[in-house]
Amino acid sequence: MEQNELYPIFLKLHNLNVLIVGGGNVGLEKLSFLLKSSPNANVEVVAKEFHLEIKVLAEKHPSIKLTESKFKKKMLKKRHMVIACTDDLKVNKKVYDLARKRYLICNIADTPDLCDYYLGGIVTKGNVKIAISTNGKSPTTAKRLREFFEEVIPEDINQMVENLNEYRKTLKGNFEEKVKRMNEITDSLKNKE
Repeated sequence: MEQNELYPIFLKLHNLNVLIVGGGNVGLEKLSFLLKSSPNANVEVVAKEFHLEIKVLAEKHPSIKLTESKFKKKMLKKRHMVIACTDDLKVNKKVYDLARKRYLICNIADTPDLCDYYLGGIVTKGNVKIAISTNGKSPTTAKRLREFFEEVIPEDINQMVENLNEYRKTLKGNFEEKVKRMNEITDSLKNKE
Protein backbone atom coordinates (compact mmCIF):
# COMPACT_ATOMS: atom_id res chain seq x y z
CA MET A 1 0.00 0.00 0.00
CA GLU A 2 1.29 3.45 -0.92
CA GLN A 3 1.94 5.74 2.03
CA ASN A 4 1.95 9.51 2.37
CA GLU A 5 5.58 10.39 3.14
CA LEU A 6 5.06 14.15 3.35
CA TYR A 7 6.32 15.80 6.52
CA PRO A 8 3.84 18.40 7.85
CA ILE A 9 5.26 21.62 9.25
CA PHE A 10 3.71 24.92 10.25
CA LEU A 11 5.65 27.84 8.81
CA LYS A 12 5.77 31.36 10.23
CA LEU A 13 5.24 33.06 6.88
CA HIS A 14 5.52 36.50 8.44
CA ASN A 15 9.20 35.64 9.11
CA LEU A 16 9.84 34.17 5.64
CA ASN A 17 9.99 35.62 2.13
CA VAL A 18 7.65 33.95 -0.34
CA LEU A 19 7.60 34.53 -4.09
CA ILE A 20 4.58 33.72 -6.26
CA VAL A 21 5.22 33.81 -9.99
CA GLY A 22 1.89 34.24 -11.75
CA GLY A 23 -0.95 36.69 -11.28
CA GLY A 24 -3.95 34.84 -12.75
CA ASN A 25 -6.64 32.63 -11.24
CA VAL A 26 -4.18 30.07 -9.85
CA GLY A 27 -1.97 32.84 -8.43
CA LEU A 28 -5.06 34.23 -6.72
CA GLU A 29 -5.90 30.78 -5.33
CA LYS A 30 -2.37 30.28 -3.97
CA LEU A 31 -2.17 33.79 -2.47
CA SER A 32 -5.64 33.49 -0.91
CA PHE A 33 -4.72 30.14 0.61
CA LEU A 34 -1.53 31.55 2.15
CA LEU A 35 -3.31 34.61 3.53
CA LYS A 36 -6.18 32.59 4.97
CA SER A 37 -3.76 30.88 7.35
CA SER A 38 -1.12 33.61 7.56
CA PRO A 39 -2.69 37.06 7.04
CA ASN A 40 0.69 38.76 7.61
CA ALA A 41 2.67 36.53 5.24
CA ASN A 42 5.50 38.28 3.38
CA VAL A 43 4.66 37.56 -0.24
CA GLU A 44 5.75 39.13 -3.49
CA VAL A 45 3.65 38.30 -6.53
CA VAL A 46 5.37 38.74 -9.90
CA ALA A 47 3.35 38.83 -13.12
CA LYS A 48 2.90 40.81 -16.31
CA GLU A 49 -0.68 41.47 -15.19
CA PHE A 50 -2.75 40.72 -12.09
CA HIS A 51 -6.20 39.33 -11.46
CA LEU A 52 -8.31 42.13 -9.96
CA GLU A 53 -8.81 40.18 -6.72
CA ILE A 54 -5.03 39.89 -6.25
CA LYS A 55 -4.87 43.69 -6.34
CA VAL A 56 -7.68 43.86 -3.78
CA LEU A 57 -5.83 41.42 -1.47
CA ALA A 58 -2.62 43.44 -1.81
CA GLU A 59 -4.49 46.58 -0.73
CA LYS A 60 -5.85 44.80 2.36
CA HIS A 61 -2.52 43.19 3.31
CA PRO A 62 0.46 45.56 3.55
CA SER A 63 2.88 42.61 3.60
CA ILE A 64 1.93 41.74 -0.01
CA LYS A 65 3.97 43.29 -2.80
CA LEU A 66 2.94 43.21 -6.46
CA THR A 67 5.66 43.47 -9.11
CA GLU A 68 4.45 43.94 -12.66
CA SER A 69 7.22 42.23 -14.61
CA LYS A 70 8.36 39.07 -16.33
CA PHE A 71 10.09 36.62 -14.02
CA LYS A 72 13.84 37.14 -13.69
CA LYS A 73 16.18 34.81 -11.82
CA LYS A 74 17.39 37.64 -9.56
CA MET A 75 13.87 37.64 -8.06
CA LEU A 76 14.81 34.42 -6.23
CA LYS A 77 17.38 36.22 -4.06
CA LYS A 78 16.56 36.31 -0.35
CA ARG A 79 13.59 33.94 -0.72
CA HIS A 80 12.65 30.96 1.38
CA MET A 81 9.93 29.43 -0.74
CA VAL A 82 8.57 29.83 -4.25
CA ILE A 83 5.28 29.08 -6.00
CA ALA A 84 5.08 29.18 -9.79
CA CYS A 85 1.64 29.22 -11.36
CA THR A 86 1.88 30.89 -14.73
CA ASP A 87 0.10 29.50 -17.77
CA ASP A 88 3.49 28.93 -19.43
CA LEU A 89 4.97 25.54 -18.53
CA LYS A 90 8.45 26.63 -19.70
CA VAL A 91 8.44 29.56 -17.27
CA ASN A 92 7.23 27.33 -14.44
CA LYS A 93 9.97 24.76 -15.17
CA LYS A 94 12.59 27.53 -15.31
CA VAL A 95 11.44 28.82 -11.91
CA TYR A 96 11.65 25.29 -10.52
CA ASP A 97 15.14 24.62 -11.91
CA LEU A 98 16.51 27.95 -10.66
CA ALA A 99 14.87 27.51 -7.24
CA ARG A 100 16.37 24.03 -6.84
CA LYS A 101 19.85 25.36 -7.64
CA ARG A 102 19.40 27.79 -4.73
CA TYR A 103 18.00 25.12 -2.36
CA LEU A 104 14.63 26.89 -2.20
CA ILE A 105 11.51 24.87 -1.61
CA CYS A 106 9.24 25.18 -4.60
CA ASN A 107 5.67 24.39 -5.65
CA ILE A 108 4.78 24.32 -9.33
CA ALA A 109 0.99 24.44 -9.59
CA ASP A 110 -0.67 21.31 -10.98
CA THR A 111 2.70 19.61 -11.50
CA PRO A 112 3.28 17.23 -8.55
CA ASP A 113 6.67 16.06 -9.88
CA LEU A 114 7.90 19.65 -9.59
CA CYS A 115 6.70 20.23 -6.03
CA ASP A 116 8.70 20.10 -2.83
CA TYR A 117 5.51 20.79 -0.88
CA TYR A 118 1.75 20.94 -1.37
CA LEU A 119 -0.74 23.42 0.02
CA GLY A 120 -3.18 21.07 1.78
CA GLY A 121 -6.53 21.52 3.46
CA ILE A 122 -6.43 23.50 6.71
CA VAL A 123 -8.84 23.78 9.61
CA THR A 124 -8.25 26.67 12.03
CA LYS A 125 -10.06 27.30 15.30
CA GLY A 126 -8.11 29.96 17.23
CA ASN A 127 -4.74 28.46 18.18
CA VAL A 128 -5.72 25.00 16.94
CA LYS A 129 -4.74 24.27 13.35
CA ILE A 130 -5.05 20.95 11.53
CA ALA A 131 -3.45 20.34 8.14
CA ILE A 132 -4.84 17.70 5.80
CA SER A 133 -2.97 16.03 2.96
CA THR A 134 -3.99 13.40 0.45
CA ASN A 135 -0.44 13.29 -0.95
CA GLY A 136 -1.62 15.33 -3.92
CA LYS A 137 -4.00 12.53 -4.96
CA SER A 138 -7.41 14.02 -4.16
CA PRO A 139 -7.89 17.70 -3.28
CA THR A 140 -11.65 17.01 -3.13
CA THR A 141 -11.14 14.48 -0.31
CA ALA A 142 -8.98 17.00 1.56
CA LYS A 143 -11.76 19.58 1.13
CA ARG A 144 -14.40 17.18 2.48
CA LEU A 145 -12.21 16.24 5.45
CA ARG A 146 -11.64 19.94 6.17
CA GLU A 147 -15.40 20.52 6.17
CA PHE A 148 -15.89 17.52 8.48
CA PHE A 149 -13.29 18.73 11.00
CA GLU A 150 -14.67 22.28 10.89
CA GLU A 151 -18.02 20.82 11.99
CA VAL A 152 -16.85 18.38 14.67
CA ILE A 153 -14.18 20.46 16.41
CA PRO A 154 -15.96 22.57 19.01
CA GLU A 155 -15.85 26.34 18.63
CA ASP A 156 -14.62 26.69 22.23
CA ILE A 157 -11.52 24.52 21.65
CA ASN A 158 -9.37 27.65 21.69
CA GLN A 159 -10.50 28.50 25.24
CA MET A 160 -9.52 25.01 26.37
CA VAL A 161 -6.08 25.44 24.77
CA GLU A 162 -5.63 28.82 26.47
CA ASN A 163 -6.68 27.35 29.85
CA LEU A 164 -4.30 24.39 29.47
CA ASN A 165 -1.47 26.78 28.57
CA GLU A 166 -2.07 28.79 31.75
CA TYR A 167 -2.25 25.61 33.82
CA ARG A 168 0.97 24.31 32.25
CA LYS A 169 2.78 27.47 33.42
CA THR A 170 1.87 26.63 37.04
CA LEU A 171 3.27 23.09 36.97
CA LYS A 172 6.36 22.35 39.03
CA GLY A 173 8.87 19.57 38.60
CA ASN A 174 11.03 18.33 35.76
CA PHE A 175 9.99 18.11 32.13
CA GLU A 176 8.97 14.45 32.39
CA GLU A 177 6.68 15.13 35.36
CA LYS A 178 5.05 18.08 33.57
CA VAL A 179 4.42 16.02 30.44
CA LYS A 180 2.91 13.22 32.54
CA ARG A 181 0.54 15.65 34.28
CA MET A 182 -0.52 17.31 31.01
CA ASN A 183 -1.15 13.89 29.46
CA GLU A 184 -3.37 12.94 32.41
CA ILE A 185 -5.41 16.13 32.07
CA THR A 186 -5.87 15.88 28.30
CA ASP A 187 -6.58 12.14 28.31
CA SER A 188 -10.31 12.88 28.23
CA LEU A 189 -9.93 14.29 24.69
CA LYS A 190 -9.52 10.75 23.38
CA ASN A 191 -12.63 8.87 22.37
CA LYS A 192 -13.08 6.05 24.92
CA GLU A 193 -16.04 4.11 23.60
